[in-house]
Amino acid sequence: MKQLTIISGKGGTGKTTVTAAFSLLAPNAVLADTDVDAADLHLILEPEIKHQEPYSGGLCAEIDPAACTSCGLCATLCRFSAISECRVDPVSCEGCRLCLYACPEQAVTMQEKQSGTWFVSTTRAGSMVHAKLGIAEDNSGKLVNIVRQKAKSLAEENGNSLVIIDGPPGIGCPVIAAITATDMVLVVTEPTLSGLHDLERVLETAGHFSVPAMVCINKYDINPNNTARIEQYCDEHQVRVVGKIPYDKTVTAAMIHKKAVTEYDCGRVAEEVRAMWKQVSAALLDQ
Repeated sequence: MKQLTIISGKGGTGKTTVTAAFSLLAPNAVLADTDVDAADLHLILEPEIKHQEPYSGGLCAEIDPAACTSCGLCATLCRFSAISECRVDPVSCEGCRLCLYACPEQAVTMQEKQSGTWFVSTTRAGSMVHAKLGIAEDNSGKLVNIVRQKAKSLAEENGNSLVIIDGPPGIGCPVIAAITATDMVLVVTEPTLSGLHDLERVLETAGHFSVPAMVCINKYDINPNNTARIEQYCDEHQVRVVGKIPYDKTVTAAMIHKKAVTEYDCGRVAEEVRAMWKQVSAALLDQ
């Protein structure tokens, strides 16, 4: 079984569009949407939820009113201003435990708080594991690990040969959790100066973890000069450019109709994505 992660140095480059198309081209794959902070693969694939479980990303203080003497020590010491009138604001509480250790009456306990939910669903492209992180919640990297583990277990149980992972943007903890121990990453970028800068950073991140990388340049024809710069950079660093997708308004129309570009009349875009998938799938077999 192989694992392919599709990532980008920044949001909005089109990685989810590519992921959705690949999911329909891959004959025997499980999908994992690890962009838990702002998941949107479900908007195209319309999953039907079969199983869901709560996710706890941290702890929150809780004060027992029967044991509390209202001394106010915990409120004075809390640097996050999370305690007022012997009550804890779960949004402000960072779970640091200072109030737990400081309380002279041992009226404070730490409780797990629900930070989000993860799901196992079915789609027209196959099984899909995805998640939703709560507003202002932390530990998205931990939730990414859970989604990946569940997708891998599901693939092993069902005999799937591939896990396609729609990764989060950037180079932070969630991205590291999404690419670690995968067989290959496909970096989707765009021909802008910020796109090139972020591409450099995300390729360095993949290289640090010794994960082979390939590059797709989305909307390559909106700035041929920057496309050439990206190709030159990839050539100098021995990174293979496997796809150059042209700009086409039909891609937006496909998303509005909840279709992948390979399901809609997207002309050259669909042709390029199919050609790119052949190269990516062939490269995965060599890993």
